[in-house]
Amino acid sequence: MNTPPLADDGQPDAPIHHPFAVLVVCTGNICRSPAVERLLAAGLGSPSGVVVGSAGTRAVVGAPVSAPMVPLLVGAGASADDFAARQLTHQLVDDADLVLGLTRGHRAAIVHLVPNAVRRTFTLRELARLTADVDHDELPAGRPAERLAALVALAAGRRTPHPARPAQDDVVDPYGLGDAAYARSFGQLKPAVDAILRLATG
Repeated sequence: MNTPPLADDGQPDAPIHHPFAVLVVCTGNICRSPAVERLLAAGLGSPSGVVVGSAGTRAVVGAPVSAPMVPLLVGAGASADDFAARQLTHQLVDDADLVLGLTRGHRAAIVHLVPNAVRRTFTLRELARLTADVDHDELPAGRPAERLAALVALAAGRRTPHPARPAQDDVVDPYGLGDAAYARSFGQLKPAVDAILRLATG
């Protein structure tokens, strides 16, 4: 994990001089998590100091992005090219500064695999929900890497013992269903990605 030590205000006490790693996790790593990976990467631009990858708890290893997801990504200005699904591993979680599951079940699987990742692991929509009222000036000026590091610490401090309803924090799985299911799934994940990008890019 690359996150630097935190100062008393919960923000990193030194700039990040190496990539801030984001790992996005779903089941097969061919629908939801690659969509989030590519949307985040496109929105962050370069250089951002952030690297974004994805994996699956039961990955269809080596497979490309599911065909119905491709036009949704392209229409949003991202690319599905040169993608290959991979299996979630302890090492991938350990190396990540922020881990985003697409459902609460994925988040639980991640934390079960690497318990000490709990404070940097959220569902995608949970992170967007917890930080919905954060102002830009609550995060440090600088690259997205520094801003995301501060956002993780801020979100972790805002959790409560009362879990949200699945409808609030889960993104539906469209695999094996029609275009309408893919559109619904994309319609749940993209606003959350946009909310995180708004804060990460200043």
